[in-house]
Amino acid sequence: MTLAQLTYRPTKIRQNPMSSPSIQQQALWLDPFRTLTVSEKAQLGAAGLNVQTVSTLDELQEHLHKANFLVIRLSGSIDLLREVQSLAAGMGHEVPVICRVDRKSLEIAVAAMREGACHVLDADEWSLAQWHAALRKPETQVQPSAQQAPAPARAASPRSVVYVDPASRNLLALAQRVAQANVTVLLEGPTGSGKEVLARVLHESSPCATGPFVGLNCAAMPELMIEDMLFGHEKGAFTGALKEHKGLFEQAQGGTLFLDEIAEMPMHLQAKLLRVLQERTLVRLGGERLIELDVRVVAATNKNLREAIAQREFREDLYFRLSTFKLRVPTLIERPGDILPLVARLLAKHASEGRAYHVSAQAQALLLAYPWPGNVRELENVVLRAIVLCADHMITPEHLMFDDAATLPTLAPAAPVAAAEARLGEVNTDLSSLLAQAEGDVHSSAELGLQAHVKNNEQRLIQAAIETTKSRNDAAKKLGISPRTLRYKMAKLKDFSSDLATAS
Repeated sequence: MTLAQLTYRPTKIRQNPMSSPSIQQQALWLDPFRTLTVSEKAQLGAAGLNVQTVSTLDELQEHLHKANFLVIRLSGSIDLLREVQSLAAGMGHEVPVICRVDRKSLEIAVAAMREGACHVLDADEWSLAQWHAALRKPETQVQPSAQQAPAPARAASPRSVVYVDPASRNLLALAQRVAQANVTVLLEGPTGSGKEVLARVLHESSPCATGPFVGLNCAAMPELMIEDMLFGHEKGAFTGALKEHKGLFEQAQGGTLFLDEIAEMPMHLQAKLLRVLQERTLVRLGGERLIELDVRVVAATNKNLREAIAQREFREDLYFRLSTFKLRVPTLIERPGDILPLVARLLAKHASEGRAYHVSAQAQALLLAYPWPGNVRELENVVLRAIVLCADHMITPEHLMFDDAATLPTLAPAAPVAAAEARLGEVNTDLSSLLAQAEGDVHSSAELGLQAHVKNNEQRLIQAAIETTKSRNDAAKKLGISPRTLRYKMAKLKDFSSDLATAS
């Protein structure tokens, strides 16, 4: 399996109290392969990182106490992550670590997440949204009134975001631009496609990112309670109203209010919602005082609102008020490039016993071939079933239980591997580019410790290639280099090992 792009945050990671994209975070940047360019530093600065580059573990130790974040580049193994974590623990300074991993090194990405990295990002990814996601803080939690039914679900921590497929990347870029404007947004898309995830992206990419994100599922609340939930009430407004209650509009002040399944809102409430959106003020139930609102509204629906308007189930004036900017979230099958990264994220999230899960090429091909009528929610169900059925942490086709298996195309015995390779590229890591990077940039480091780390990785790769092939020529072919280059590298590594032993 290859890694195109993967972001993930374990829920147990310590959150920095200043981890907001609007506040500059002090970060140490350790990359044994190349240094940052001026433009890259500027982009990271825009995402909220004030970066100081370090070249050796000694330099890292010297500056670690000043850092809010640590960004490291992994290649070949997670040894460097373990080393810096051990170093930080020895100093008594717990610091979140963001790992940058080559997009083809999925197993290393998953291992890094299992080891405690707070995020794993594509080593070549410079999207501001990805770095904002890595630095964001948990949403403000709002407690429901004691007289009310439990408030609508609000995630305790933001969901991981995976936007890999070109269609998803285009949607993400558009959402980032829309987020900068103070306009109401309507998200359209089928159930389970990730509309709430995109709503959070809009919130976190906007100027109100430091404010609360409050959500309401209009289809999940009783009709008689939605008005009170949205607009609140004054003390004594009705029997049982023993004290005033702020509605979700007020709870979302300075942030974003997400109205999911907006098509299910009763008609009489649609008129009141329209007025609130127009006037940017509201009056609580039983009250007289106008309350000014500073709230961004994002609505979502899985229905065709045009058809609902024709059937007199939705107000046309409210539709135009909500759809100042309309974004369509594509189905999962329309963005196949997201499927396997989503699978990897789910497997890492649910991995147990300290062991990473693996997916066979045949299983990958089936995952890509299935039409996913239930979108991301169905994908999560299939992955969870596979985890339950898989005893050896290797997921194969027999572990995949699809809800609508009749729609799955029949694949010839050789077809799954071919399909997986066609969609994913080479299963193995691109060793030749890895070796080229190691040889090209590592020599700029003056410290032997960092060179030893990279050379050891290179030595392990060469040793593995020799042990799994019949001859040196075959090993060179597997590594993507010539036999002469292989002999040269082996000689250099031997000399380096001798020098290291002498230095020790």
